[in-house]
Amino acid sequence: MSEIGIRQLRIDVATNVRRAGAGEHLVVTIGGRPVAQLGPLGAPEGQARLSDLIARGLVVAPRRAGTLRPNDPVPVRAANRIDRLLREIR
Repeated sequence: MSEIGIRQLRIDVATNVRRAGAGEHLVVTIGGRPVAQLGPLGAPEGQARLSDLIARGLVVAPRRAGTLRPNDPVPVRAANRIDRLLREIR
């Protein structure tokens, strides 16, 4: 990661954007203090993709493939108390 001052960034914007597009991360500073980061498009730094996390063994792959389908709704009578309805359903 390279640091670049705001003045230098303004002088040669196109070159610095090309550097960032090529994969280099540039930290923009104002008065020597870091204020922004310029980098390539893609997943933000610090946010790994699920496939990367699975490959590194940090998460377990889902057991089911496809989309999640919610359970069918359960019909209930409106005149009953909720605790009784829950007991019936369970």
